Amino acid sequence: MDIQSFWAWAGFLLAAYSVVGNDSVQTLGTFIASNEKRFRWQVLWLSASLVLISALVWSWVIYGGDISFGRLNQIPHQPVMWYHACAPLVLLALTRLGIPVSTSFLVLSTFASTVILEKMLIKSMMGYGVSAFISYLLWVVLSRFLDEKKDPVQAHHVSFWRVLQWLSTGFLWFTWLSHDLANISVYLPRQLTVTELMIVLSTLVLLLGYIFWDHGGKIQGIVINKTGTRFVRSATIIDLVYAAILLYFKEYSDIPMSTTWVFVGILTGRELAICTVNEKYKVGNVFPIIGRDFFKMMLGLIISVTFVLTLNSV
Repeated sequence: MDIQSFWAWAGFLLAAYSVVGNDSVQTLGTFIASNEKRFRWQVLWLSASLVLISALVWSWVIYGGDISFGRLNQIPHQPVMWYHACAPLVLLALTRLGIPVSTSFLVLSTFASTVILEKMLIKSMMGYGVSAFISYLLWVVLSRFLDEKKDPVQAHHVSFWRVLQWLSTGFLWFTWLSHDLANISVYLPRQLTVTELMIVLSTLVLLLGYIFWDHGGKIQGIVINKTGTRFVRSATIIDLVYAAILLYFKEYSDIPMSTTWVFVGILTGRELAICTVNEKYKVGNVFPIIGRDFFKMMLGLIISVTFVLTLNSV
């Protein structure tokens, strides 16, 4: 193995751990929060792994060996150096601090030009704004009819919502993977062999198992401190809205974007809507929550851009 291959696989392993430990919780967080008391973590892990395997194999077949769903069309493959592998290492450190850093900005930007970085930022800002706006409008309506504490799901409807949540989570997980697999595969050849594909699949499945065993890790706290995310009905609606927005932006262009920003935008719009409708839920209660999340998101962006610009200048 030459030195460039070593750094390529080292970067892949670090990026895989960072992406699964950071971004995947945005997708699977509500699923974990609302099911961990009813199902063993192994069952949840198996179901998520089946979707993961399906997504990778689907992209590998449809895109001729490329597992990024075409997200890297405008980021040509280049030899991986040691500083490329440092990006996911920084991301890993920030993840352990509970900061929701955009993997796309921190990892992909080390390979992309400043023009692509600007396009990624614009698309991510659009994602945040669109998701917050749609989420706000939707929950202004839903909050008038849904009250998980005063009007919980009736016993004979629980099974229906449970099945719907599992289906919506599978759809969201697949759609999210079509975006964020680019953050991992950027370190690998654009056309993987069968052996390389098996290595990638095995690595990601094992890392996913660790996340379920760890109940989502520190980033999970962003999910569970939001109103109603532990309830199956609310969790299902969040998943469907998130999946629909990600699917739209996937078809919008092949420029990578930050799914973190879309995720935070959805939760922000939802909290503001509940605050608008529920008189007991004061503005003073919601702004510290969404303000803290936004501050962490901006801090992650500043660190990412500073890191990338420093590398480029060097």
